[in-house]
Amino acid sequence: MTPTRLTLTLTATTLILLTATGAHADDNPSVPPGTEPTAVAPVEVDGNDPDLKLPEGATLAEPKVLDIKQVVEEESGDERREDTNADVKFALQAEVLFGKDSARLGPEAKARIAAIAEEIRAQNATKVRVFGFTDDLGSSAHGDILSKQRANAVHAILGDTLNDPDITFEVRGYGEQYPIASNATEASRKKNRRVEISFPRG
Repeated sequence: MTPTRLTLTLTATTLILLTATGAHADDNPSVPPGTEPTAVAPVEVDGNDPDLKLPEGATLAEPKVLDIKQVVEEESGDERREDTNADVKFALQAEVLFGKDSARLGPEAKARIAAIAEEIRAQNATKVRVFGFTDDLGSSAHGDILSKQRANAVHAILGDTLNDPDITFEVRGYGEQYPIASNATEASRKKNRRVEISFPRG
């Protein structure tokens, strides 16, 4: 039976931060993608055009381009895909990939990661980010280590599957930083325990 997917369409300014490159998780992670503008205005706007009918003395603000973000999430929440004009991002819940408090990939994990590798190929991406996150249970130091180990495990499978020397990987572990849910309940903590794989659109 095909899993039910929910589709949301959101409008948001596209932002991306390119952090330090490397094949393994960084000991000093900075913020993940989502904080640097990428879009530019498609057309010049003449502030003196009489058709604009601006009040006397008024001026136009700097133009902005808003990307359309499409979010598709499995009803179970196991996998989430976000598409913008610039990027594709997959978020896989840790329970789908790993055992409890483990960085060892489970039997279902390789097939899911291989499917994402096919999408990377289809987009002709040459830069791939693999970021690990945990909930806030346990010590922060333990979460940092576990999220790095999980990101490295996913990176290893992606690298082997893609087998492309032209692809650069940025691999990081963020521990409990940047939660996407409150951590107040097990259901919300489950959303925070995730590995995100993102890459530019072709």
